[in-house]
Amino acid sequence: MTSDTTAAARQSAGRHRRKPRPDAVRIRRRTAAALAFALLSLIGYLLGRNVFGTHGMIDALVYQAEGAAVVSGHSLYDLTATSQNLAATYPPFAALVFVPSSRLSASLLAIAVTAGNAALLGVVAWLSCKLADWPARRWRLAAAGTVAGLALWTEPVSTTFRYGQINLLVAALVLWDLTRGDDSRLTGLGSGIAAGIKLTPGIFALHLLLTGRVRVGLAAGTTFLGTVALGWLLLPRDSLRYWTQALFDTTRVGATQDIANQSLDGLLARSLHTATPGLIGTGLGLAVGAAGLTVAGYVWRSYPSLARARAWSGVCVAVTALLVSPISWSHHWVWCVPMLVLLAAETMDRLRYQRPDRWTWTLGGALLLGAAVFLSHAFRLLPITNTQALHLTWYQQLLAGAYPLYGLLFLGLAPAWARSRRRHWARELRPQTVARSRERELATVGSC
Repeated sequence: MTSDTTAAARQSAGRHRRKPRPDAVRIRRRTAAALAFALLSLIGYLLGRNVFGTHGMIDALVYQAEGAAVVSGHSLYDLTATSQNLAATYPPFAALVFVPSSRLSASLLAIAVTAGNAALLGVVAWLSCKLADWPARRWRLAAAGTVAGLALWTEPVSTTFRYGQINLLVAALVLWDLTRGDDSRLTGLGSGIAAGIKLTPGIFALHLLLTGRVRVGLAAGTTFLGTVALGWLLLPRDSLRYWTQALFDTTRVGATQDIANQSLDGLLARSLHTATPGLIGTGLGLAVGAAGLTVAGYVWRSYPSLARARAWSGVCVAVTALLVSPISWSHHWVWCVPMLVLLAAETMDRLRYQRPDRWTWTLGGALLLGAAVFLSHAFRLLPITNTQALHLTWYQQLLAGAYPLYGLLFLGLAPAWARSRRRHWARELRPQTVARSRERELATVGSC
């Protein structure tokens, strides 16, 4: 009797045991495949980097020297590091962040920086997908793994790994802010800390203020001022030197015409065959800066979907910062990751929900062009001495200025696309419905 009861219970349990849904199984398999692809991509990159001997970690060594200078009490802005005699160029707060690296050997430093950048690349890929609100949440981990595996081979990301740069950390801090709701008390802290490490993210606080998000903009600005105050408190002599002298000495960073400088100033210097664009460069930078912030504000106000409005405006601000900075090294353009993810999201949505039209081809073409620009490493094939950079042919100029030219193209595309979306929603839905939709997204975006 007991054995019969046990058998019956087992049969009943077997009948009521839930089988995994086909969707759940497919999600797990694709997620596992995407994460395996990301891991294999990283292993392949590291093997290739070691085979070709391109693992100098020169920027990480500079950061380590800055941290050591803080510990030893030496002057931060008098030091030079590595065989290339590189100087400290970041605010004093950044040197405080680098203090832990001063205790590591060169080998351990390379391992720690590479592992940290690998983790940060995964975070940036995840936050880029979250910012673009694509794909559906259940597929997002698989998408992030695929994005990370592909992004590693873009020139900005691979150079960040090779030099041991902190670009992915800065991008992750800003993206963390962009993916949070404006009602969160923590929104603004990421951008403020990022600006304390590297000044250019400070433009995000200005964008927030110009678009009426005063509380968040003040939070970012206050956090940045807190990093400055901490630098003055712990490193008063270095802070005085930085904020009165070193900040304005662009020669500490590098030559403007350097082939790796992918800013408007670099493009202008190479095009005009001069190492100092002067007032022309300043005027162009101010004009593009104002235009970029105007575009970001227009997209924020016009795009009917709040999630995509946040994504487009945020990426536009990042591109504007890269364009107007006097020196934007190619590895600073790690913002190509959220940029291309956003274009992929828009293209895939149009392919999924309607027949291809001119906007489908426009967005898809911009995506393919961006992938070609950032994956090709083309400008690395050009003459690399600063003297040769002033004497490039017209087609070499196009390759040498590919990043800023694509950035200008993106800034031109953003408002036209936002206007198209606004017109479409106005035809399909009443304006009140659009407004209510944005309000609902505003209330829920922080919890996504």
